[in-house]
Amino acid sequence: MNYEAFFESALATLRDERRYRVFADLERITGRFPHALWHSPQGPRDVVIWCSNDYLGMAQHPKVIGAMVEAAARMGTGAGGTRNIAGTNHPLVVLERELADLHGKPAALVFTSGYVSNQTGIPTIAKLLPNCLLLSDALNHNSMIEGVRQSGCEKQIWRHNDIGHLEELLKAADLSRPKLIMFESLYSMDGDVAPVHAICDLAERYGAMTYCDEVHAVGMYGPRGGGICDREGVMQRIDVLEGTLAKAFGCLGGYIAASKAIIDAVRSYAPGFIFTTALPPAICAAATAAIRHLKTSSWERERHQNRAARVKSVLNAAGLPVMPSATHIVPVLIGDAEKCKSACDMLLAEHSIYIQPINYPTVPRGMERLRITPSPYHDDALIDRLAEALADVWDRLELPTRKQAMAAE
Repeated sequence: MNYEAFFESALATLRDERRYRVFADLERITGRFPHALWHSPQGPRDVVIWCSNDYLGMAQHPKVIGAMVEAAARMGTGAGGTRNIAGTNHPLVVLERELADLHGKPAALVFTSGYVSNQTGIPTIAKLLPNCLLLSDALNHNSMIEGVRQSGCEKQIWRHNDIGHLEELLKAADLSRPKLIMFESLYSMDGDVAPVHAICDLAERYGAMTYCDEVHAVGMYGPRGGGICDREGVMQRIDVLEGTLAKAFGCLGGYIAASKAIIDAVRSYAPGFIFTTALPPAICAAATAAIRHLKTSSWERERHQNRAARVKSVLNAAGLPVMPSATHIVPVLIGDAEKCKSACDMLLAEHSIYIQPINYPTVPRGMERLRITPSPYHDDALIDRLAEALADVWDRLELPTRKQAMAAE
């Protein structure tokens, strides 16, 4: 039996479909964000990163780095094991208190990643609710989809952000049956926002719990960075708020914030929490420093929105097909997997601009795109250079312009 052949065949399928992923070897240099070193086949080259989820550059903030270095020097690098075996390192206790305060909830629970917090949190909650019906937005992240799948509960998918369809499904369900509505506050591929008030209204009317994924919004929206639900004043109406420490907070890890009973139940029953080594003290200290800073500093959020608006304006003026987005996500439609990959290769090799292609299954076939994420540190000159480089690539690959894309719609 040639086992290797099975794996080679699977990889060949990805290559044929232009879905094979190539990772750039990048070295981020403290103090130079968004610049980085690309270790190319021809040697190190300076590039500008335009697709990082370190949205606010907090991974290189002096307070965050200082907190990590101090904690590592004082307490070492590892957590020593799971929290059940090794106990909970004190910086993790402090971090969970900080997260609960951020979201106005009585308690919070930290996981090793945002993916794990959804993948293990959702099924744990659902299994503890007898005969639970899961109602999931059609564009929810893969981690939420996996959480639904692992729950074994009945699921119903409601059309993306379609409140009417969600109400139809809720009406058809037994009013006395436990129900969990799951959605994201901000969808990271299109940059659109959920109708959070309307979802909460329906949840209350039909006796459902709500689970909101805020990973692309925490730190970036709301007066203290609590996310879209913070900005919209609905945090108290959401039963479970899920977030990440790896994007706007510049660190690593995921979490949920909720009532004490929900958090204690997940802590006690979730295998993805119980059997996993805890985050190290240094990571926890760094994340806490980032959260505390963004609770009181609005400069990063205001500058970030300013930069995103300027990128959209400049790219639209250049005739590029910028997809509508009311948030910091700037998607630029290409609509062809091979050309999407070619565009990214050209930008990196010829213009020293790093943007990863977004292809199927992350987005539907025919909706391949560049997903541009400005930061507070992308200045006007970098934005102008990006527009010039994209215009050059669009022309050479004969990609659709904004006018052509609008006509096709």
